[in-house]
Amino acid sequence: MLRKNNILPHYLIFFLFFLLTGCKTEKTVSLKPGIWRAIIQSPGGELPFGLDIQRKDDTTFTVFAINGQERLKMDEAHFRDDSLHIPMELFDSEIVAAVGDSTLTGYYFKYNPGRVTRLGFSAKYGLTYRFKPTKEKPKADISGKWAVSFRTENDSSQAVGVFEQRGSEVTGTFLTPTGDYRYLAGSVQGSQLRLSCFDGTHLYLFKSQLDKAGNRMEGEFWSGATGYEKWTARRDDKAALPDANALTYLKKGYDRIEFTFPDLAGRQVSLNDPKYRNKVVIIQILGSWCPNCMDETNFLAPWYQKNKDRGVEIIGLAYEKVPTLEVSGPKLERMRKRFDVRYDILLAGLNKTDSVAASLPMLENVISFPTTIFIDKHGKVRRIHAGFSGPGTGRYYDEFVEEFNRFVNMLLNEQPAAVKALSSR
Repeated sequence: MLRKNNILPHYLIFFLFFLLTGCKTEKTVSLKPGIWRAIIQSPGGELPFGLDIQRKDDTTFTVFAINGQERLKMDEAHFRDDSLHIPMELFDSEIVAAVGDSTLTGYYFKYNPGRVTRLGFSAKYGLTYRFKPTKEKPKADISGKWAVSFRTENDSSQAVGVFEQRGSEVTGTFLTPTGDYRYLAGSVQGSQLRLSCFDGTHLYLFKSQLDKAGNRMEGEFWSGATGYEKWTARRDDKAALPDANALTYLKKGYDRIEFTFPDLAGRQVSLNDPKYRNKVVIIQILGSWCPNCMDETNFLAPWYQKNKDRGVEIIGLAYEKVPTLEVSGPKLERMRKRFDVRYDILLAGLNKTDSVAASLPMLENVISFPTTIFIDKHGKVRRIHAGFSGPGTGRYYDEFVEEFNRFVNMLLNEQPAAVKALSSR
């Protein structure tokens, strides 16, 4: 009896362990792979987007956020404390949700220094629409260009809306002097346009009402947990923004920039280093927190791999939420690995345009992350481009890439300073 009494508890313990781990495994297995219609409860109402969840192994999943043509890869999702966690570490955000039979229910968290934003999150399996369809047919086709004005209580700004409509479904974006609103997707139902985007850090929800002729619209825009603007738009095939190459410029008396900042290993890097001498150098002012900067990095990283042997270098100057290598170094390293960045990334300061102006005092009117500076083989600044028209802008992105290559090719074909000096003797 003593022996049996000693053995029985071990079987009970094993049985209970099996039940507990079995329940957790069953819960993991019950997460259905495929397309989910997700919703974040924004101040403007339901903000929908797509999720594609695919099993990687027994405990981890590959997840993509879907916005129009974009499939944006999140960090590896996993179970912890009986909840599914979908992290987006670059943007200090995360979705945490309980798993039902065909549902996810929980919260979206945005971790900012000193505060945490929490918004309700839910998702249903197998739904592929974005905004719930109605029987109302579109009363207009909004395809084309629109002159747009955004207004807050204290300010206003101009933008260009570019949209493509097929049936009731709409994709497009807004171009601004500092960048674009990335991939927007939605629909026109009756005379109402609705658009949304979720990319891990940006939560955009647009609603507007078209006039009877379908040539004007007026609406509201919610961003994140607190952002709110009113906006109006009118059809205008000639709508255009200010020249992105003329918004930021060198102060009078300067023809070059100088800096010394640490790389991710703590080594001090300067434009005067031999690595950059007599080469075309592209300076990328960026932040790991900035999706438009990530779009530009996604372009520059493979471009550099293809062109680095031609005598061109790129330096990324990162302005982060916390300007120390101890905190921001790991974030920048994750960004580097994610986009396979082979050029130098330096920690330059705080993620504010006035921080850029303070660390690069020869620049005037820094307004945008990203900003791109083109330096010729003589070390002189030849162009400063504010903002970035990402792939969500369609032909505007194609035009940017074409002009980028044309201008860099021109700089590469110029003689370096040493050769020019010899030829002039």
